[in-house]
Amino acid sequence: MECRPCLISMSADHRSGRRRNHRGRSSSKRGYGGPKRDRQVEQFASEVKRMDAKAEERFTTEPRPMAIPTDADEPKTFHLNWEVSPVPLATEEKVAGMVVLRGEYGWLLDERVDEIGVMVKKESMSLDQALSLRSALLQQKTVYSHHRLKSKGRELARRYREGTTILALSKEYDFAPMNLFRVVLEALGWSKTKIKDSLRNPSSMKERERTEFEAAEAADRVSSVDQSETQVKADLFEDILADWFEAQGVRLRRQPEMVREQSELLGRPVRTPDLLFLDHVYINGHPVAWLDAKHFYGADVDFQRKKMKKQMNRYIEEWGSGAIIFRHGFCENLYLPGVLMLDSGSIDMSRLNS
Repeated sequence: MECRPCLISMSADHRSGRRRNHRGRSSSKRGYGGPKRDRQVEQFASEVKRMDAKAEERFTTEPRPMAIPTDADEPKTFHLNWEVSPVPLATEEKVAGMVVLRGEYGWLLDERVDEIGVMVKKESMSLDQALSLRSALLQQKTVYSHHRLKSKGRELARRYREGTTILALSKEYDFAPMNLFRVVLEALGWSKTKIKDSLRNPSSMKERERTEFEAAEAADRVSSVDQSETQVKADLFEDILADWFEAQGVRLRRQPEMVREQSELLGRPVRTPDLLFLDHVYINGHPVAWLDAKHFYGADVDFQRKKMKKQMNRYIEEWGSGAIIFRHGFCENLYLPGVLMLDSGSIDMSRLNS
């Protein structure tokens, strides 16, 4: 069966000491983004070929891969054309320098959002993409600076005891407020269990700590405790995609169903992509056995890329090649072997926007 829906178009002497310093500087300097996509495509070509074959053979493999019913009907074949509009790497790099400021980790004021909107207006990125890129960069900045933050725990705790607020320390040292608060509490002698329980129940803390927590939580969108609103939107995005594919006639299994099944059989979820196709699905000529929905912009940012690669490799090991669909598009240089990159420009997102 061929399905061709109408879709939107869519990185020891003085001289020897100088030489060593020069080498050190040059070796540490690197360009923005990951290895060039074209070189990676060539490098992993044979490996991707095996991944594609695994996806195409998943219904005839014995024993069957996880979550594919043994009594399923004969799979049909769907060919989908999906036009995408990736963001140029040079544009992402330029916008990255606009959206992250020292000591700024929180939700942005309307004036700052408007400022970013004006700056990106002439670039090949939307405001939503720029704000999502900011989140990815802040997450990476927070994770990669954590060792440095921990090393300053005693110093930060001393400043805190002297009366300096968490937000003032955050701006001065350029650390995410909530992570800084946790490190300060630990340096003050709080156990990890006490910190965890107190952050879940702020009313149990003394007045100063409760006040500092509330201020830090409000100023931190990276390490905050409450991420429920983001998860609700991500779940709805997954439902919209599942409904769309089912409307094309494609049979599939959704993540909640697989989570329940694996929890009963294995004691915990092991491999649960958002969608697992029970038919042969080819998108732009590529076999896609599974699909994962990401309610953000697919940035060519090291931490985000490594995190996604680790997750996607678990799916590839079980079912072969698949795809990621990004709610806010993706960078043209973003590459993961065996993973087709898609954006949501071809899907009606009115349910999500409302």
